[in-house]
Amino acid sequence: MNKNELFISVIIPTYNCKNYLVHSLPHIKKSDYPHFEIIVVDNKSTDGSLEFSKQYADTIVTLNDQWTPGKARNRGAKASRGSILIFIDADVQVGQDTISMIVKTLEENPSTAAVFGSYDEEPFFHNFFSQYKNLFHHFTHQQAHTEARTFWTGCGAIRKEIFFEMDGFPENYLSPSIEDVELGYKLSENGKKIRLLKELQVTHLKKWDFFSLLKSDILCRAIPWTKLAFKKGLPYDLNFKLSHRISGIAVFMLFLCFILMWRYSFLFLPTIGLAGILFYLNRDLYRFFWEKKGIKFTVPAIFLHWLYFLYSSVTFGLFFVSSLFKSR
Repeated sequence: MNKNELFISVIIPTYNCKNYLVHSLPHIKKSDYPHFEIIVVDNKSTDGSLEFSKQYADTIVTLNDQWTPGKARNRGAKASRGSILIFIDADVQVGQDTISMIVKTLEENPSTAAVFGSYDEEPFFHNFFSQYKNLFHHFTHQQAHTEARTFWTGCGAIRKEIFFEMDGFPENYLSPSIEDVELGYKLSENGKKIRLLKELQVTHLKKWDFFSLLKSDILCRAIPWTKLAFKKGLPYDLNFKLSHRISGIAVFMLFLCFILMWRYSFLFLPTIGLAGILFYLNRDLYRFFWEKKGIKFTVPAIFLHWLYFLYSSVTFGLFFVSSLFKSR
């Protein structure tokens, strides 16, 4: 190995993810960057994930108990030999140049502590909910600021010394949630630069349906994000731009007006007005849906997007009210 070339540690936590690993691990192994190791942290899988991982991983870390995702990633980092840690979710398929792109960016930007990317436009599964979830994530990241205040473990990298300086990921989230977002906030609060690398795109292997999407958005995103917002505040970027916050209020008012309109007909015009505001504020996203998937996809996607704003705003409101009662 050239002494000037960095050695990289790729860390993948897994729990019963063999159906993903059969796609993700071979693609990592085909990387055009020659100097890296694969570390799989297995969290007591029972589906053959551990046995399959042994064909590709350089190091296997097995956990005695079912640990949280943050703990699993931290354990993988402790077992690493690389100077850069790349965290990849088990349900993500990287490109041949993914590692090279990360290394090149960090080498050319020595003041940058961490980088992360996004999903590409074409998920592995092509059902409506998988397409919607993937395109929404892709669009949000592609429209965000390159100087970020968050982090993403779908495909994200951080310099090892800085990772340990920040004490790694928080370990209190029982299931995959916003442990990466919280680490990003901590990096930002300590003056570390994080870069959203928009050309760094990976394929999502997960299949979504309505109920799994709802469960993830509410339990793993809306609730913990709301708690984090009350503790640290939220940046005006990614899912928290001013237009998104206004949309949350507008869709809640729209819902109330729509319910009451059947009794109070004068609410018809406010209902139409609020719908118009939502279309205007999110016009770029809806245009993106239209261009990529056409009208048959875009119409239900708009209503699903409004539902996303509704349960997110309701979650925030309920938590706000409960916080007021607790403070008394």
